[in-house]
Amino acid sequence: MKIAFIGPPQSGKTTLFRAVTEQFAGPEYGAQEHLAVVKVPDRRLDFLYKLYKPKRYTPATIAVVDVPGFSQETAAAQQEFRRHLPALKTCEALVAVVRGFDDPGVVPYRGRVDPRADLEELHAELIFADLETVATRIERIEKALTKPTRSHDQEKHELSVLQRLREALEKDTPLSEVITSDEDRKLVRGFRFLTQMPLVVVINVSESQAANPPVFEYPYAYTVIGLCALTEAEIARLAPEDRRAFLDDLGVAEPAKDRLVRACLAATGRICFLTCGPEEVHAWSIPRGTTAVEAASEVHTDMARGFIRAETVAFADLEAAGDMKAAKAAGKVRLEGKSYVVQDGDVILFRFNV
Repeated sequence: MKIAFIGPPQSGKTTLFRAVTEQFAGPEYGAQEHLAVVKVPDRRLDFLYKLYKPKRYTPATIAVVDVPGFSQETAAAQQEFRRHLPALKTCEALVAVVRGFDDPGVVPYRGRVDPRADLEELHAELIFADLETVATRIERIEKALTKPTRSHDQEKHELSVLQRLREALEKDTPLSEVITSDEDRKLVRGFRFLTQMPLVVVINVSESQAANPPVFEYPYAYTVIGLCALTEAEIARLAPEDRRAFLDDLGVAEPAKDRLVRACLAATGRICFLTCGPEEVHAWSIPRGTTAVEAASEVHTDMARGFIRAETVAFADLEAAGDMKAAKAAGKVRLEGKSYVVQDGDVILFRFNV
């Protein structure tokens, strides 16, 4: 899974990227994309680690790419952002960072501090990029339909779908609002439309608002989070044993960046199941709706090939029981077959034979 950080200049996007990835060394970021891997924080995995004391602790991960700042101020800036659109199309979700803080030492984008206006401008650019893609494909299909050499039923169906998408985009409606059937999703999968991707909006506020950041609602189904990137970077620079005291002083339970990472996972419709034992505790990220045999293949293809059953317990039941032995005694461990749909937080032991 990969997500991209986008946003206007001076929004604090790269500061947040550094805080989330805990990558503070190295040169200043310029016009290049930067990729890092982030561990998904999961207290359930921490519980299993304390319970089993294994040799390895392996959390789920997300690849994160920082894309140079989006700007519409000049034609050259617009073209520079467009150069990075192919990188966005390789992602499963986008994180839009918009500025909500005042700082006289940091010149604001377009001379304003207006996170809603910045988001609307970014939204419009993503709409335009998708509209260009749709228009280009419609033009090609219409040319193909003039050739009477074969049946054009498939092209006609695709054309009708694309025309509907073009109408939506021309009304500034993101494609996530109109591509709702499995058939349409399959048809347009190869286009990697930007407005079809989940979008998590981060309002980067001042340090004085870090403990209680204001947010706003947006017309579309975007996840909106408020945080202070400078505060998150300060927390990330601390040694793990010192972070708790800092968070207590702020009056918050956890770093906001942890909430952001989990929100990205949820926005893409992914969940985590857990495996555990004396060798390793491991969190596995899978799409919601994954069956037990499909989940087994994530661990090892042999597990799926020789699948017998999945010994499964909900994490909440395991935690309440205290350990696996007590959970079994309480009747909380179930034997599930191949077609069982894995739930978030399931702790699973796959039985297989090859």
